[in-house]
Amino acid sequence: MTNNANIQNGLTLVLGGTGKSGRRVAERLVARGVPVRVGSRSASPAFSWQDRDGWAAVLEGVCSVYVSYAPDLAVPGASDDIKAFIEAADAAGVRRLVLLSGRGEEEAQVCEGLVRESGLEWTIVRASWFFQNFSESFMIEPLLAGEVVLPVGDVREPFVDVDDIADVAVAALAEDGHVGELYEVTGPRLLTFAQAVQEIAQATGREISYVQISAEDYAAGAREQGVPDDVLEFLMHLFTTVLDGRNAYQTDGIRRALGREPRDFTDFVRETAGSGVWDA
Repeated sequence: MTNNANIQNGLTLVLGGTGKSGRRVAERLVARGVPVRVGSRSASPAFSWQDRDGWAAVLEGVCSVYVSYAPDLAVPGASDDIKAFIEAADAAGVRRLVLLSGRGEEEAQVCEGLVRESGLEWTIVRASWFFQNFSESFMIEPLLAGEVVLPVGDVREPFVDVDDIADVAVAALAEDGHVGELYEVTGPRLLTFAQAVQEIAQATGREISYVQISAEDYAAGAREQGVPDDVLEFLMHLFTTVLDGRNAYQTDGIRRALGREPRDFTDFVRETAGSGVWDA
């Protein structure tokens, strides 16, 4: 097993290093004094899942990698990219992989299997729906407009804080004791989307309604608003497959990895409302 000193002294590549989880992982590693290379299209050397010829330059000298796949491991073809990346990482001398995965996604579990069988040290962080999808993603605009319209009913989801996810990933990258672990991470409570929106409304003192519509109507409206086909395909997969109730239970992944409880959605909402991001 690679010891902690070698990992600490080695370069860590953070894929999706400007995204919701990757940015937080990179910041935490830097704060620990771990050398970090951000993997993104805007970095130098640049990283893109579509440019396999450029991977060797990005992987040069790298000891460990945080693998966050965009837009999501659930999309068709993700497993082909992950397989090719693992082979490139192994050839480059990478020793440790930490994969961000999604709950209830068959394609994601195929990717998990590829990581498990890679021969490298691995940890899998399998996450539920992010708190930050309400504050740093496509849901900000409808929240600001005062009406959230989604094709999701009373399904309950144990929304999880991306800060908790990042803490788990950093522990797996920079510490011993997490190799070979699957951490399924959720928040401490089950909430419907309507309940989540209501909490945001109460914290901001604003009128924000939640409206359920059919998947067909949602897709048609998204196309009219110019949502790209690949993004829409991913969203429809989430709303019609992953959010069908299969994930309506909590897990102890954060407690096992970090020895503490996950952050509650109410605390996230209170702090985020104070930042003004949801002010109309």
